[in-house]
Amino acid sequence: MARSRLSAWFVTLPPFAWIALFLFVPYCLLFCYSFWSLDAAQQVVHRFSLANYLHLIQTPLYLTVILRSMRIAFSVVGLTLLIGYPLGCFLVFRAGKYRRMLYQAVIIPLWVSYLVRAYAWKVIFGNEGVMNTLLLWCHATRHPLGFLLYSPFAVIVTLTHIYVPFVVLPVVASLEKIPHELLESSSDLGATAWQTFLRVILPLSLPGVVSGATFAFLLSFGDFLAPLLLGGPSSVMIANIVANLFGADYNWPLGAAVAVVILFMVMVILTITQRLERRWRVA
Repeated sequence: MARSRLSAWFVTLPPFAWIALFLFVPYCLLFCYSFWSLDAAQQVVHRFSLANYLHLIQTPLYLTVILRSMRIAFSVVGLTLLIGYPLGCFLVFRAGKYRRMLYQAVIIPLWVSYLVRAYAWKVIFGNEGVMNTLLLWCHATRHPLGFLLYSPFAVIVTLTHIYVPFVVLPVVASLEKIPHELLESSSDLGATAWQTFLRVILPLSLPGVVSGATFAFLLSFGDFLAPLLLGGPSSVMIANIVANLFGADYNWPLGAAVAVVILFMVMVILTITQRLERRWRVA
């Protein structure tokens, strides 16, 4: 018994130590920094103060950027679900012998660098890019469309393309768990394909939908490379503000306060989605 307990400690101690050292400790430092401030010489003053949080409340810019980030993230969630859920249904119910090949085609983009995919959309949406060149060649427009690049549109399209696999995978996993007997019983009872989808497939796949939507929202909400590469002034997101505060402005206390607010919002969203997922999974 003692030997088994000792071996269990040896197995569990390294992961816990890793989490504590590289996750818990940085969060604690971030939380401490958020209550410190800068003096006139731009040096961190290790004295408790709520000035950073009061500055966030009193400055409308931060609320505006947070709402913009949420709007972009919700747009990405809507588009990824609009693409990912039908694709997941097709892979599970209609792909047949091509299912494995198509499933790999969904996963392969995850092997490509984020920067490569983002720059690809920059090439597509540029004034002399693929999209504008095609539109000019078709005489659909007389001038290059400027809104395609350095705009929220470009950021939303790029993030949707990047995070669709994160929606497809949990949706497919949820659809695969639906017993085939339920679908046969629904058909035997006279339900149409649409009724089977609404009353059997969709309710039982909601946990996967919630998981995929959570992934898409949180990853999009905290993204800063896509707005940096393809967004303009109207596409600045809250992660870009944090990066600037820690980097260019060297205002670590204020950046830490913004990061703590974001972390709190993420925890609230995760708590809500986790409860919804458990409720629908039990149902």
